[in-house]
Amino acid sequence: MASAIPSLLFCLLVLAPRLGSSSHTSFINGGKQTFVRSSDSRVPTCSPAPSDGGEVPAGRLPVMHRLSPCSPSSAGEGKSMLSAGDAFDRDALRLRAIFRESEPEDSKVGLTIPATGAPLAALPGAADYNVVVGFGNPVQKLAVGFDTATVGATLLQCKPCSADGDPCDKFFDPSRSYSLAQIPCASPDCPLRACSEPSSCTFALKKKGAVLVNATVVTDTLTVSRSASANDFRFACLEMGAGTTESSSGVLDLSRERHSLASRVALSPDTVAFSYCLPADPGFPGFLSLGATRPERSGRGVVGSYATVWDKASHPNLYFLRLVGVSVGVRHLRVPPAALASDALLEVHTTFNYLSHHVYAALRHEFREQMREYRRAPPLGELETCYDFSRESSYSVPMITLRFHGGAELVIDHMLYFKDPRNVFGVACLAFAPAPAYAPAGVAVVGSMAQVNMEVVYDVRGGKVGFVPNGC
Repeated sequence: MASAIPSLLFCLLVLAPRLGSSSHTSFINGGKQTFVRSSDSRVPTCSPAPSDGGEVPAGRLPVMHRLSPCSPSSAGEGKSMLSAGDAFDRDALRLRAIFRESEPEDSKVGLTIPATGAPLAALPGAADYNVVVGFGNPVQKLAVGFDTATVGATLLQCKPCSADGDPCDKFFDPSRSYSLAQIPCASPDCPLRACSEPSSCTFALKKKGAVLVNATVVTDTLTVSRSASANDFRFACLEMGAGTTESSSGVLDLSRERHSLASRVALSPDTVAFSYCLPADPGFPGFLSLGATRPERSGRGVVGSYATVWDKASHPNLYFLRLVGVSVGVRHLRVPPAALASDALLEVHTTFNYLSHHVYAALRHEFREQMREYRRAPPLGELETCYDFSRESSYSVPMITLRFHGGAELVIDHMLYFKDPRNVFGVACLAFAPAPAYAPAGVAVVGSMAQVNMEVVYDVRGGKVGFVPNGC
């Protein structure tokens, strides 16, 4: 049986720079977003997370960017956003892990790890967006990330700690939970072809002779709130063989795999598996809502309609949408339908957006045509369409719309990457790039920047995804 468990490197996710607060106002009109200098300067502060006893739905969790000063993982303390080049490097690490994998030395285990060539301890690691949930009985509250593009496993860092004695006070302690249960190696719930011992679903992941991680697949109680929990929830308990820079305790699997948290959510005709909204400003929260109310039931609506989730045999657990149209401002790209159509992966932990070379070239040309009045700036990393707005009192940027099979539209109002996230009147670049060579032909990637401030609604049972603007 092929493995459904990714290595930890799948969780070394891409850091997404965000538009912070600066002295400006903005508005949208006629397919363009206009930025105007302002004397008001808003200082971001930590908005307190709502308590269980409030009016917040039981399955709704506050979401914070990991570099926020409000982050539950405390990763943001004293940290700055990544440069464009570093963000591209992390995008590459992430997308290679998804699209181009290599077998580990101990191939009988049936696992795969990305061919990065870098030791685990040397890689930056933490989920970009964190929520706080509880594992075990009694409940141990932990800050974890969430991911829609795993290959079918919730991962949790567990005690005992790494061999080099790094502190692990934020890790799960299995010995404290009376409800934790082992999964026998022969069980259909054990995703391994072979185990280290027959009584448990345990393996050692190696690379170049070194043990990167010992992991045991177990079940225990996952607690979202006082009134929302999942018993016998399967996850991989990871004991690191070397220290890492991970600041979150793990990652929740929200993929389409049958053991994922998305598959465990109790549904009614009025709810969907989950939705999320990624915050535009690190100082303010977004949300992850499990068992979310359908937006059309609460007086809101998705843009256009829902997009159909496209089944892809090579990655059956991921969320691919069929891209059928692209607009810049009010103008549709003049690209033949056969060249335009591509499988677009929705990705929370990839920063930028990637299109096929033909579509990207048409987008770049049209965007530059509509931005001819502004002063160009040198490229930032692989972002080659850049502008210097330092001399402007205001400027307008055409919004980009992606249209998908089924009728959904994603209207992107965060289409610019700012060199200084706190200054929208500096250098900014179009946050699109051509699909990398290692990505499969005909695949596009919709990164986190395109999803900011948008409620993304996942109707997993119905096989569709929708977009609600101004979600958080």
